[in-house]
Amino acid sequence: MPDEPRLLPWSGLEGKQSYLITGHHGGPVSRLADAMESTQLDMGRQLVGHALALLPDSPPGDLRYLAERLAEALLDALRIAESRGRRLDRPDESWSRSNS
Repeated sequence: MPDEPRLLPWSGLEGKQSYLITGHHGGPVSRLADAMESTQLDMGRQLVGHALALLPDSPPGDLRYLAERLAEALLDALRIAESRGRRLDRPDESWSRSNS
């Protein structure tokens, strides 16, 4: 059974979604995608911390910039969640074979 294409954490041409189609888990593009997802999530966590510290006394211009960065981080996190959710929806063949 072929693997479901993996939604990658970066956009392709014209902002379109990019996918990895391979049966090989842990290949170089897959590892790069894992590293980028980790970096994006770390940046989102740092941004949330910065937002919580900045919000009480921020001028409107700073708030707009912060809101734009938070929206970008949220879009990254949603893309990662969608990609991981697609992979979780598939039954783990190795588990089902070993437990049958």
